[in-house]
Amino acid sequence: MFFDLPTLLALRVGVDFLIALAFWAQMRRYPAIGGPGWWSLSAVLGILGSAMLWSRGTLPDAVTFPVGNTALMVSALCAWLGLRSYTGASRPLLPILTGSLVFFCVTLFFLVEWDLLAVRQGVFTAAIMAIAACSYLEIRRTDPQGRVPEMQALRVLTAIEFCGIVAFAVSLQVLGLSQEAVTPPFVFFFLLTKLLRVVLYGALVSYRLRLEGDKARQGLQQREADSRALIDNLSAGVMVFRPDHTLSSINTAARRFLGWSGGGANPALPEPSVEGWQMLREDGQPMRRHEMPFERVLATGQPVRSVVIGMPQSEGADVHWGLCNAYPENNALGGLRHVVLTFIDITSLKNAQAQQKHLQAQLAQSQKMEALGTLAGGVAHDFNNILAAILGNADLARQDLPDDAPARESLHEISTAARRGRELVRQILAFSRQQPVERTRVNICAVLAESCTLVRGALPPKVELVQCCEPNTLSIEADATQIGQVLVNLCTNAIHALDGRPGRIECRIDGLARTSPLLPPEIAQTCAQLGVEAVRLRVTDNGSGMEEAVRNRIFEPFFTTKAVGRGTGLGLPVVLGIVQVHGGSIEVHTKPGEGTTFTLFFPAAPDEPECDVDPIRSLNSIEPVTMDSTPTRSSSTPSPTSDPAMADDPTGVLPHILYLDDDDTLVFLVRRLLERRGYRVTAFTSQTQAIDAVRASPDGFQLLLTDFNMPGMSGLEVAKAVLEINPRMPVAVASGYITDELQAEAKAAGVREVVFKTDAVEAFCEVVARLVRSEPV
Repeated sequence: MFFDLPTLLALRVGVDFLIALAFWAQMRRYPAIGGPGWWSLSAVLGILGSAMLWSRGTLPDAVTFPVGNTALMVSALCAWLGLRSYTGASRPLLPILTGSLVFFCVTLFFLVEWDLLAVRQGVFTAAIMAIAACSYLEIRRTDPQGRVPEMQALRVLTAIEFCGIVAFAVSLQVLGLSQEAVTPPFVFFFLLTKLLRVVLYGALVSYRLRLEGDKARQGLQQREADSRALIDNLSAGVMVFRPDHTLSSINTAARRFLGWSGGGANPALPEPSVEGWQMLREDGQPMRRHEMPFERVLATGQPVRSVVIGMPQSEGADVHWGLCNAYPENNALGGLRHVVLTFIDITSLKNAQAQQKHLQAQLAQSQKMEALGTLAGGVAHDFNNILAAILGNADLARQDLPDDAPARESLHEISTAARRGRELVRQILAFSRQQPVERTRVNICAVLAESCTLVRGALPPKVELVQCCEPNTLSIEADATQIGQVLVNLCTNAIHALDGRPGRIECRIDGLARTSPLLPPEIAQTCAQLGVEAVRLRVTDNGSGMEEAVRNRIFEPFFTTKAVGRGTGLGLPVVLGIVQVHGGSIEVHTKPGEGTTFTLFFPAAPDEPECDVDPIRSLNSIEPVTMDSTPTRSSSTPSPTSDPAMADDPTGVLPHILYLDDDDTLVFLVRRLLERRGYRVTAFTSQTQAIDAVRASPDGFQLLLTDFNMPGMSGLEVAKAVLEINPRMPVAVASGYITDELQAEAKAAGVREVVFKTDAVEAFCEVVARLVRSEPV
């Protein structure tokens, strides 16, 4: 016979064995894919069924027929269950087990009780046909549109198998062929279909693996896209480098930090390489190559954390500062794949720190000024007493000498030296802002013109002084004398910076809008509050310039780089004090060998009718501060009969002056000075004695002149006590340093005038005469 049944059954057992092993391996390798386990079980049951058919005649028919038919039927059921498991459908195990048991019992019944071969064949073929039909329907349900070629091939194969089962049944039941003649060809047919089915099952497993692989790749791509989007939108910069220094990827924040183009990392773009970068250390110095985070990671393989780096944007541009971290990214074998750099832009923080440092320096400068002001206030009183005594006694001595006396020249030199000491004290007081400032509307261009006229008189040869004032420059509220002193001091410093060499000094005044970015923040804020514009004054020279160390100290009192005898170190501190007391600001730009520019900013005066003060007043004798209440001293030698206070007195009674000072030298000087003018003078060094004298004779004095700074009771306290006794008595207070607070307190106490002590000695009689002539209040 062409088809030998035992040979076919043996071949089928071998094929099923290989199929069972293959699907069992797939089940172990891909446990998430349903189906291979059931198909492996189906192959095992097929082996059992083939073995039972092979054993007919050897084993009892009551064993081989029921077990073999049931095993083959359940093998087909397991193949169907594997397909449902593959598609994710439910698996009705209990009904299947029940049906299998019923099938076994029916087959056994029609073999043992009623040996009806046709019934057994009909039951078997009906069960196989039902399973084939279920498999066909399951395939249609799973792929109704026919998009999966493997499923469509499996559906065709199932239909062919169904036709083969029908043909097998027809051959046995209708054509009446014997089972021995029909079984071998159909066993061979179903062996071929089984092989094709196994191939298609394997293709379905591969198809599922492809789907899951595609899904995993899509998920990975989506996660990568999400990660890229997240990294690209981070405010922190991220850069990924290859070990050969080439750039792999970079996000937008990093590009913005480095000032690069807006595209992504592209090898075609001419991006700077790491080797071409110029990084700065936190101190602003260039970072060496071995200090760069990237190189440190390459050298050590260890992460680098919290390194402050600076990246210059371009030639002369600002520097962007970042807090940088770097770490290696290794592959599965531990080899270096990438070096990842992350950094946070801390430029604003660095700017804030620089601003804080600047403010701390300003605070330290203010504290120095405050300390010097406190010192000046204490020293000025005693020192001015000494100077007042020197100046007054020198003046009295000159009056006692004939015009041709040789000693007059020496007395003149004594007075000149004392006046220099007085000016030094005034400069200290101006620097420490211990003197009051009376602001009026000033045309600063006119002040500049007059100041340049004064400076040109001392201008060395080959030095050009240029002044430029833009038309319609606004006026400012200031003391014209002090602004003139500022200009003269700055021009004098510029002359010294030229050091005898040919050069150019330029003074320029222009206006700035209050929204201009060139304005310092404090001036911009003041102008915005007042609703005015700003005035800018620049003094520029092309002299030697200054080093940074010198630049940081130029406003320190008594600091000077000039030779001994050429400067006191108070010129620029006085400038700073005057500018700040006028609500202005000063900036200095200098470079060694190129020169220096001092830039002053002032708020403009509010719009008012034109009533600008003539700035030429007192500019020919610029001094730090003088008291407005002090008139100019007459140079003529006074006589008792020439005093207007006594000339206008109809009674002829000499005015009686009460003088109070804790310094015996000044008491002696003032008594001599006033008595020489014809006044009666009663002088005390004790406050209580002076008050008792007024109490004893309330109307016996025409004027009380008292020192302000005295141990125990101050001059204002004495004035209050005296005015309580005689409210009509004129009272004047003399002081070596006068502040706005002192003037306000004196006015509130009823004091008629506050006199600067050294000026009071030179113009003492005029002050006394004016107060004695004044009508009682």
